[in-house]
Amino acid sequence: MDDSLQAQEQDHVLIIEDDERLAGLTRDYLEANGFRVTVEADGARGVERILSLQPDLVILDLMLPGEDGLSICRRVRGEYPGPIMMLTARTDDMDQVLGLEMGADDYVPKPVQPRVLLARMRALLRRAEPAEAGEETRLTFADLVIDNATREAWLDGERIDLTSAEFDLLWLLASNAGRVLTREEIFDRLRGIKYDGQDRSIDVRVSRIRPKIGDDPNQPHRIKTVRSKGYLFVRDG
Repeated sequence: MDDSLQAQEQDHVLIIEDDERLAGLTRDYLEANGFRVTVEADGARGVERILSLQPDLVILDLMLPGEDGLSICRRVRGEYPGPIMMLTARTDDMDQVLGLEMGADDYVPKPVQPRVLLARMRALLRRAEPAEAGEETRLTFADLVIDNATREAWLDGERIDLTSAEFDLLWLLASNAGRVLTREEIFDRLRGIKYDGQDRSIDVRVSRIRPKIGDDPNQPHRIKTVRSKGYLFVRDG
């Protein structure tokens, strides 16, 4: 089955965007590629629409009337497990960091080429799919358990609150325990794009994951930063 037919059967995208022309063009392009699309222009209705529709993916504009994208993302994160792609004309690095801290899975500056948007959407949707039969689905490191089938993790028996993007990164690092993963590798595996040398999204996520898995942010013992290279998930000794 090709990607378009699969998307048509499975993937519902909610676009929250007040630029009517851009939202219409994006909707038409995604529908032509087999997605089912709903458009919402009012930020004040964003939270209700995400929680009631529970789409497979949300494309969320940062600047919206009624309620901004950062606030919407923060409010839905506890009840919406799917990927959120934040789309914005602003290129401020702090906005990107804030978006990721609020739980966004990807941050795409406008204007974005339709094919690039589609590729990054498909990368997010692939990562959200359940593990295939035969794949290793559970990793245990002392009191830390990570389950890729349920996309959940536990520390000392307590479920860890992780965003979809945080889980993806944690699983990637843990499943490569004992090996340094470069930022280039991480970007390629998680986002399907080349690392530009400036994007801080991986560093932000690592800093958020560390305390959640019992790692000391100042002297981490589980996820170590390897200077000028990337990150190392330490095996149990």
